[in-house]
Amino acid sequence: MPRLRRVPREEMTDPVVTFFHDRLFAPGREGTATGSPGDWWEVFALEPRIFRHCVKGFQLYRESALDPVLRELGQVRAGWARQSRFVYSQHCKQLRALGVPEEKVAAVSCWPVSDLFGELERAVLAYADALVLDGGRVPDEVFAVLQRHLPDEQILELTYVTCMYEMHATMARALRLEFDDRPDPVAEVPAPEGYGTRDIADELTVRRE
Repeated sequence: MPRLRRVPREEMTDPVVTFFHDRLFAPGREGTATGSPGDWWEVFALEPRIFRHCVKGFQLYRESALDPVLRELGQVRAGWARQSRFVYSQHCKQLRALGVPEEKVAAVSCWPVSDLFGELERAVLAYADALVLDGGRVPDEVFAVLQRHLPDEQILELTYVTCMYEMHATMARALRLEFDDRPDPVAEVPAPEGYGTRDIADELTVRRE
């Protein structure tokens, strides 16, 4: 379960919080209209100032000249690279809603060896990797491709949106929200019964007299 308290609907008083909650949740339905458990909305409702700041970003999309497929490629790859099932899953759905074929959506996870992406799309995916996995260390060659295709304003927006969703991915994992409410996948596999504290390396070492 989430690591922070979920705010029930009857405790919500902020009009922006209640607007989104009522749009996404319906009586008798488990979770949200998008198929997620919905605890992101109820945990972020703890602090309406933060909630408002987050959802205000949606307005950016309506006023954007950036191709929404490029935006979503950055977000999907950010979710995948940060290992957030929530961000990755939700934005895979958005790519499909934009008409991106299923095989192309699936190929985001292995884009370096896929021939389904054009030059600009590959640059966007490489840029997302540089932002998320390399902490913003972007090769000049990647940035040069972005600049061949996009004006500076759209590169700035792509950078902002991709980094914003890396933040959401990180927070979802830290707070165990939505599809990131799961045990850490890297855990020790117990040794067989009776193994004790044997040093297997010592047992396998060939001793020379």
